Amino acid sequence: MKYSILNLKSVTTLIVIVLLAAACKDKNAEKRIAQLENEISEMKGNKPIESQSPALTGEANPAAEETADGPVAALAFETKDFDFGTIKEGDVVEHTFAFRNTGEVPLIISNAQPSCGCTVPDWTKDPIPVGGTGYVKAKFDSNGKPNLQQKTITVTANTFPKQTVLKFKAMVTPKLQEPPANGPLKQ
Repeated sequence: MKYSILNLKSVTTLIVIVLLAAACKDKNAEKRIAQLENEISEMKGNKPIESQSPALTGEANPAAEETADGPVAALAFETKDFDFGTIKEGDVVEHTFAFRNTGEVPLIISNAQPSCGCTVPDWTKDPIPVGGTGYVKAKFDSNGKPNLQQKTITVTANTFPKQTVLKFKAMVTPKLQEPPANGPLKQ
């Protein structure tokens, strides 16, 4: 009886050790899988997938890492800020932000999100090879937007960091108030 209890404890201890060793390998694999799933989700423009078990990844949120994991593309814009100067309310103006991929892999822009509905972005949709060039175009409609306007376009791509913010501004001269069509105002 004493021998079987001792043997059972030894076997149980051995099983626990083997499971812990296997769990360490699985933990690293699970962590890498979670990171890849988040990267794919972000590239598709979705919210990052939250880890179902922080114990598996060793972190509460694997998408919040401070460094890039593996080779990435890099956006090198000629300028990230543009000033349209003074324009008239109702004018529609455009600016093209040109860039070069200075990274190690082809660049894929998954989204360009404006800060306001008055701005319509357009961007290079095809992958940009290493050393290749592309653009992000900002089309700003100043109708109903008098005075100083400062807007942004947030570009999401397979870069580190994932997002790059482009900025533009314009001083919009308000439309003159027209008198009523039925004649002068009564005093």
